[in-house]
Amino acid sequence: MTEEYADLNGVKICYEIYGEGYPLFFIHGFGAKKESWIAQVPELSKHFKVIRLDNRGAGKSDRPETEYTMEIFADDIKNLMDHLGIEKANVCGWSLGGMIVQNFVLKYPNRVNKVILINTNFGFPDASGPEVYKNMRLSELEAKKVDPAKAWWSGTRSSFYIKFRKQMEANPSKKWYGVWSAEDLIKESAINPPTAKDINMQAGALKTHNTFDRLDTIKNPTLLLTASHDKLTPKASMEQIHKKIPNSTLVIIDKAGHSSPLEKTPEVNQNIIEFLKS
Repeated sequence: MTEEYADLNGVKICYEIYGEGYPLFFIHGFGAKKESWIAQVPELSKHFKVIRLDNRGAGKSDRPETEYTMEIFADDIKNLMDHLGIEKANVCGWSLGGMIVQNFVLKYPNRVNKVILINTNFGFPDASGPEVYKNMRLSELEAKKVDPAKAWWSGTRSSFYIKFRKQMEANPSKKWYGVWSAEDLIKESAINPPTAKDINMQAGALKTHNTFDRLDTIKNPTLLLTASHDKLTPKASMEQIHKKIPNSTLVIIDKAGHSSPLEKTPEVNQNIIEFLKS
């Protein structure tokens, strides 16, 4: 599928559609882009109409200099659905994407069928949380200017389970599950990367994320996929979300980190398929 662009109130959003069937939107994380879902699209597009998009301020979408908030990100999904003539869809978000999806389903519950949240949280206990995310990403950007590959490998320390990371290091060209390799991810990370401005804008949106007191109003069936060794969004956060959302199912992906959709591709994909088809 070729990339398409939708003009949403003057902001161009880049998206791709794969497959046929009931629509499933994929929303990516902080400092990432739609290609983050490289391990999900091939399998899930056999079952659903998969739509993956670059959030504003990411990938090939516009990077406006106005304020970013969770509500604005949520409106972008709704406006893209309107543009595509889609009344209702399943929506999946990973990390920041999961935060956006929470805000989307809270604002537009009637536009959502089922919800999938992967390695995310309901907010931050204080203002330092978003700053930590921001500073980590800004450090990565500076390191990439010197040595992109070395910077990518450095980032895997916080995002991948240690044993899996060592396997990648031993064989960077290995095609995991026949879909991706570490070399592929390194190459992709150098294409349309975020700028310091983009990171600052996205960090501003993190500061507007606080859904904890409203999660119990989400009535949609919700699948929560949390990783046993996630250093960025610990599973304790997902366990609290599970307690708050009445119609939720919590699945722990064992021996995986924040990048569990890559590390445990078959397991993550199968959980999503079974949940959406049940």
